[in-house]
Formats: sequence, C-alpha cells, structure tokens
Amino acid sequence: MILTRLDAIADLAQPALATRLQHLLDHKTKPLGSLGQLEALARQIGLVLHSEQPRLVQPQMVVFAADHGLAARGVSAFPSDVTWQMVENFLAGGAAVSVLARQHGLALTVVDAGVARDIAPRPGLLVRKVAPGTADSTQGPAMTAAQCEAAMQAGAEVVRSLPGNTLLLGEMGIGNTSAAALLMAKLTGLPLTRCVGRGTGLDEAGVARKLAVLEAALKRHADVQEPLAVLAAVGGFEIAAMCGAVLEAAALHRVIVVDGFIASSAVLVARALQPRVLQRCVFAHQSDESGHADMLAHMGVQALLKLGLRLGEGSGAALAWPLLESACRILCEMASFDSAGVSQADDVAPAA
Repeated sequence: MILTRLDAIADLAQPALATRLQHLLDHKTKPLGSLGQLEALARQIGLVLHSEQPRLVQPQMVVFAADHGLAARGVSAFPSDVTWQMVENFLAGGAAVSVLARQHGLALTVVDAGVARDIAPRPGLLVRKVAPGTADSTQGPAMTAAQCEAAMQAGAEVVRSLPGNTLLLGEMGIGNTSAAALLMAKLTGLPLTRCVGRGTGLDEAGVARKLAVLEAALKRHADVQEPLAVLAAVGGFEIAAMCGAVLEAAALHRVIVVDGFIASSAVLVARALQPRVLQRCVFAHQSDESGHADMLAHMGVQALLKLGLRLGEGSGAALAWPLLESACRILCEMASFDSAGVSQADDVAPAA
C-alpha cells in the first residue's frame, strides 16, 4: 500500500553533509553567496542525492493525463476531447513539453491515468487507466477510495519502473485547474476566490461560472477533512497518480521537479501525508494561474522562475531543468580559491 512508503521518506537534514556542501560553496571563486538561489539549489540537490558532487542522471519527464467529470459543467474554455488530443500531440512530439524535453535530453513518458478515450498503445505511453475520467464532484466524490488508491499506486509503480535519479512532473486534463483549486481550498483553508483562476483562458463570465460550480463542490464535501479523503472527493486521477509518484520518488531519494499549479496541488496532498517530501521538491516556476503564488507560500517554498506560464504539461519543469544542471556543475566543476590560486575575501575563512 502507498502509505507504507511514508516511513521510508527520511529527514534530509544531515547536518554534517549540509555543512560540507556549504563549505564547498563558500570557497568557490566568487563572493560569498553571490550565486544566490542557485547555491540553495545546489545544497538541496546535494542533500537529496547524498553527495558533495551530485550528478543528475537519466532525468524522467512524466506527464500524467486524465479527464474530469467537472468539465461537463463548463469550468474550462476547452472541451474534454482536448485531453486525448493533447496526449496524441505529446506522443507525436508536437507539444511544448515534447519540444522542450527533446531540447534538454529529458526522457518523456505519458501516463494515461484516466483519459475518457482509449489511446492506442505505442512507445512512450503507459496505460494505467483507473476509469474513463472522474465523476462530477458536485454530485458526489470524484473518485472512490479504491480508485484513488489505485491511481496513487499507478503513479508509484511508474516511478519504480523508470531509471534515473530525477523525476520531472507534468500533467494534462481538461478541468484539472478546478480540481487543483478545490484541493487547495480544502487543504489550505484559504477562500475559494483565492484559489480559482482562469485556467485555460476563461473570460470574466467563465470564471464566475467556474467559481459557482466549485462552491457547490466544496459545499457537497464540507465535512471531508483527511488528506486522502479530500483527494478522492475533489481531485483527479492524474493528480492522485502524481501524488503517488511524488511519495515514491521521495522514498527512492530522487530529485522531484514540480511544474505549475496542478502538479503543485499533488505535492500539497503528498505534503499533508508526509511533510518531508518537500525536502526533495524543486518548484520550477510560479504559474500565472492566480492561486499558485498562495499555494507555494502556504507550503513555504520558492519557485525558481516566474515567466507568466500557465500551460502545464511539465513545460515549466523542462524550462527550469538547466538550472538544476548548472547547480550541480557549480559544486562539481567550479574551482576553489585554493585550487585556482585566487585570493579570497577576508570574511571567508581559508579552506581546511
């Protein structure tokens, strides 16, 4: 069962290793702290991979796809058919994430966790369909408890089946900004109006309609509080699969690169189950979806980029990837003051 993995997610505090990593960074040929957030990223990756010379190998971009019963309520500017059509686009290599994955040498896998239409098997596709889309959460739970568990297990099994030490999360599912907003409202306690945005590009009337639908869903599930019950009540198959993937990747000591609003909602659930997952998560970017900034703030994390993105797919994770590679190279390849014969500032103690 997925919950048996929670105890396998150890605390990465590791004071001795953290001290050594900081010492290495402080004695590189640069002013103290001058690489800013890149230094924090290097420390984090070193701790996750338990190495003073961390290397990211065989990075895996995994895009989880599923449909949502709420989509029939008009919460998206696009019809549900776009979910399977975009899966086909991913597999054909024509989507933004496909292009970016090719550019950066990221292995791309698409997981059908619950797309309403069957996708023909082919390389790059893993069919782990729990059901052809979730139920309408205004009428009852989006998933049964068994379906939610199955989706989480599917995500965990996908991670176990893939090589490498880095997981990049992506998703596709018309209506999934609604599911993510509901998860955010339930798990953070923030007003729904702070959680709901334009999604795929709704106008003002569309946002008002979306808000009314989501208010009805929240009212329906007002008494649901426990994280897994919340996920089943208002989440999506792809979000549950991502949550399982995050927990498994954390247990396997892999670096987890989180894309935007929907991927972050899966981490929000995983964090509620085991807070230590955040130690392994690198948040690629702050999405232009209005609730994402508040969601990141609630988790106490900072994103690497802020580019006004709201595409999803894992596109932001792919764009952030070179920063992770650069952070590792700084630790592994940048000279120290001693090795380069460069004088250092008075406020940096000489290397031992």
